[in-house]
Amino acid sequence: MASFHSHRKLLMLLSTLLVGMLCTMLMPQVRAQAIAEAAGATSVGASTTVAIKPVIVLPNLTGLTTSGSPAGSPHLIASGAPPVQETNVREFQAKAGKDAGKVLLRATPAASQIWVNGKIVGKTPLLLVLAPGKYEVEMRGLRGESGKSVIDLLPRETREVQLKLQSLYPARVKSQ
Repeated sequence: MASFHSHRKLLMLLSTLLVGMLCTMLMPQVRAQAIAEAAGATSVGASTTVAIKPVIVLPNLTGLTTSGSPAGSPHLIASGAPPVQETNVREFQAKAGKDAGKVLLRATPAASQIWVNGKIVGKTPLLLVLAPGKYEVEMRGLRGESGKSVIDLLPRETREVQLKLQSLYPARVKSQ
């Protein structure tokens, strides 16, 4: 069965290369006629010449599975997976256990991004369910402001953390 698929891949590659070579050997007038007809024109004058280099499209043979169907395009950007921050929050909640504590995270300015132990978890305000332990919380504002705090969460404790983020650079500069 494996030899059938390898022969099929080889035939696809050879046929694509053959078509590409034939396209490069065609006269410019014939290529112009074919391009114009593909674009919807009914006729093209004999004196029309277009300097167009043919494009050879090779199939992606590495992405084929054993059944011959594509495994997925590397050009697709959209993903069916949830955002990273949702995945990180779920991971923290899954490890929380029965003695989980709660942390309400707030920042000034609001809508700041939050990282817990180096993992992004969302934007403020946010209520997180965490296992008891020590956590490093970092928040970053939209204009480069930042703030850090270390939380030592006890079992079944509910805590609120409010950070006033500090700007890295001054917002206003006074001239003398």
